[in-house]
Amino acid sequence: VQLQASGGGLVQAGGSLRPSCAASGSILNINDMGWYRQAPGKQRELVASIAFTGSTNYADSVKGRFTISRDNTKNTVYLQMNILKPEDTAVYYCKARIFSAPRWNVYWGQGTLVTVSS
Repeated sequence: VQLQASGGGLVQAGGSLRPSCAASGSILNINDMGWYRQAPGKQRELVASIAFTGSTNYADSVKGRFTISRDNTKNTVYLQMNILKPEDTAVYYCKARIFSAPRWNVYWGQGTLVTVSS
């Protein structure tokens, strides 16, 4: 099982990006999916998560600006990021809890860099 993230890049403050993360391999089910970020010199933090049911959770710093969504038919999670700020600059990692027989495991993507210029 692998998670492949893409869609990061360089954008000016106020702009938008929409990274995606696709899971592939021997997947029987996916539970929670989410995005985390890690800025230089800081700890990795939760940005947003989404359950299989569609229930979502957001960090206070991104509420109203970011929207997480998923396509269960494509095993893919998206993060629509609007009104980006320089403080959003970080490597963004996707995470998913996946059932690949015979057990559930947590997988991480390789990270995609988001740089917001002022």
